[in-house]
Formats: sequence, C-alpha cells, structure tokens
Amino acid sequence: MATSKMKTKKVCEWCGTTFYAQKLTTRFCSHRCNNLAYKETVRQKRIQEVETKVQTIISEQPISDFKDKEYLSFKEAATLLGLSKQAVYKMVYAGKLQAFRISSRLSFIRKKDIDRMVEARPYEQRHPKDTIPITDFYTTAEVKEKYHVNESWIFLVAKKNNIPRTFNRGKTYWSKKHMDAYFTKKAPNPDITEWYSTQEMQEKFDMTLSAIYTFVSKNAIPKKKEGIMVYYSKKHVNIAKGVAAPEEPLYYTVAEAMEKFNLTRDQLYHYAKYHNIPKVKKGKYTLISKPELDKLLAAPKIE
Repeated sequence: MATSKMKTKKVCEWCGTTFYAQKLTTRFCSHRCNNLAYKETVRQKRIQEVETKVQTIISEQPISDFKDKEYLSFKEAATLLGLSKQAVYKMVYAGKLQAFRISSRLSFIRKKDIDRMVEARPYEQRHPKDTIPITDFYTTAEVKEKYHVNESWIFLVAKKNNIPRTFNRGKTYWSKKHMDAYFTKKAPNPDITEWYSTQEMQEKFDMTLSAIYTFVSKNAIPKKKEGIMVYYSKKHVNIAKGVAAPEEPLYYTVAEAMEKFNLTRDQLYHYAKYHNIPKVKKGKYTLISKPELDKLLAAPKIE
C-alpha cells in the first residue's frame, strides 16, 4: 500500500516539539516520546488505584470503631448505613426501625434491629404490569342510557381521559372497566343529600345562567348531573352566598397544623403517630383530626 506523501504539521504531546506527521492520528514526534508518555499513563493509573484504596480505608475507619458494638447511637447508626442522622430519625418515626429512649438525652438503636430491618426488605426488581386484555365493553348507546350523557360528551371525555375503545361492524365499543371507573370517580358525595337545581338558583338568588356557572366554578360547588339536569349542593351554595354559616372543620391540613402550632413536618407526624391522632387521606393530602390535635397541644392549665 502506498504511503501518503502529504505531511501534517503537529506538536508532540510529550515534549512539545513541532514535527511533520504522515498520519492525522500521530501524537508524538518519536518512538522515545511515545514510550515515555505510555509509562506516565501507567504510573498515573497506579497512583489513582492506590488513592482509591486509601480513601476506602479512611471512609471505613469510623465504622470499624463500633461495628462490633451491640448498641449504637443515632449518629453511629447513620454512619453504619451511610445515611444522614435525619434519615435515621425518619425511619424510626415511620416505624421501619426500632429505637429505645433511656432519658431525654440518651437514645440508642440495637444493631440487630438494623440487620432485621434490612433483611425484611430485600430489593425486588420492578417488572412492568402485565397487559390484561380488555374483554368487557359498553356500546355508545349503553353508556348514554346508563349515565344519562350525550354522545358528543362521551367522545370528548373519552379522548381527554384516554378511555380505551375499539370499532367493530360500524359500532364504537368502550372499555367497561375504564368507563365505570371514570364515572365512579366523578360520582357526587353521598353525604350531600340536598341539592339546588339551576332553575331554583335562578329564582332564589336572582342569577342568570352565566352568573351561576361563574359562581359554582369560582367557589368549587359540588354538583351532580341527572340526564340533562344539573344540581348543585344546597349546603355549599348557602355557605358561599352567606345564607348559612360554615361548619367548624374537623381536620387540619398538614400545612395548617404546622403553621398554627409552629411544628416541623417530622414533629407533627411524630405526635400523630405516638399519640394515635386520627388521620385521613383525601386525594394527595393528609388530614389530621382537629379536636384531637387541639386537645394534645393545648396550653397547660390548672383547674
């Protein structure tokens, strides 16, 4: 194979000498510079391996001081697990790890309890959910009849909420499971028993239709639909209109409780757990019993 006669001006990466190379990949001006650069690369690699080994020994040294101890402080437990002390407190508050308090300043964790916690929660590889074939369907007419909605509304809501559908012999079939789940989620609160119709609101409060739609949207008034008729919660409408006084709330949100009692989130959950204060989950929010928390954190008094 013929060698190219064209030469490229380059700078040696080892000695910095300017030279002409026949290949674009040439990095050094001579065989000697090539060997010296290779030896330096090997030397730096060995230095890096030694430094990594020393760093590992240094990081493990604090653990060696208490790895044989049966009882550990929170700080030692955090070092052993490679976590922050705050993370260990969170595991204790959540009931995942058992801890013991001897006095107001002395608490400890048994090493065997840490081992037990780790053994009880082995890592499990997450697998995608098996795709279950859909076999139960509603026709569009069946959805209209069961839920009293218009055909155009069905297509609009199904598209917005990704409700599966299929076509067969000119008919549209909707997944029964997904359609039922959507309407169950949208079902009115069973605790609401009294409702205003749109016409009743027009007559009682002298409101136009557009004013009613704006009012219920702005105040998040619960509603239900029966056929073409829409009804609005009488209690919520009266409260928003000032006709009835709002009921005393039974629960605090976490943010409300933290602000009122000047607590951190961890402190609040600690009180709720260890004093058995009732909590409920509403959507993504956690609600804590107002009477129970008020009673627990009320200012002390002498009768």
